[in-house]
Amino acid sequence: MAETAKQFLPLDGQVAVVTGASRGIGAAVARRLATMGAKIVATARNPESLSQLAQSIRENGGQCEAVPCDVTNLAQVEAVGRAVEKKYGRLDILVNNAGIGNFQGKLHELPPDDWDRVLNTNLRGPYYFIRAFAPLMIRGKSGHIINISSLAGKNPVPNGAAYAASKWGLNGLSASVAEELRGQSIRVSVICPGSTATEFGDHSAKNESKMLTAEDIAQVVAMIVTQAPQSFVSEISIRPTQKP
Repeated sequence: MAETAKQFLPLDGQVAVVTGASRGIGAAVARRLATMGAKIVATARNPESLSQLAQSIRENGGQCEAVPCDVTNLAQVEAVGRAVEKKYGRLDILVNNAGIGNFQGKLHELPPDDWDRVLNTNLRGPYYFIRAFAPLMIRGKSGHIINISSLAGKNPVPNGAAYAASKWGLNGLSASVAEELRGQSIRVSVICPGSTATEFGDHSAKNESKMLTAEDIAQVVAMIVTQAPQSFVSEISIRPTQKP
């Protein structure tokens, strides 16, 4: 009997780190990359949800390990970097997805601690992870860094100025780091989703059936990481077909 043809997995042998992977966009991205053959290192602050994700991926034939990590804690991020380097000796894909928002009032009414919490998670966190993993990618002379931003990084967001500031900043960071690393064949991309039906934010005033899904964003990540080597997508804005 003829041997069954082996399934083609475009990311076979590659290693991907996904932050904020315990739910929403991060979980969808982790699952999608796992189906493409990548070994997933999933990080988030919630160990229980993270373990459930990793178990689900493994039960469906993928490879995933859960590594609890607070992206605002440099020591924890550096520990993830050392663990990945020791176990795999490489990193092919870094998806900076972890993020929080605050949409409770005007900027002059926002407590400084809330400002710090949003900026530290949404902007300092990607900096920490790039700092931890770019040297490993440079040594390998390849890699994808994908930062999950928002259309709030392009448009005014009344009562969400801290969130908007963090995402405008992330867009600028992404473009600058892309120029710094492109000579090392490391491609840096930023994705700016519109309204997405996840646990993030209050969607009570919107029709969730018209919103983007987390899987829509995961599809964009899959497209980016399978680009031909001579090109990279620097920025993608994705919106629902119909306004929700």
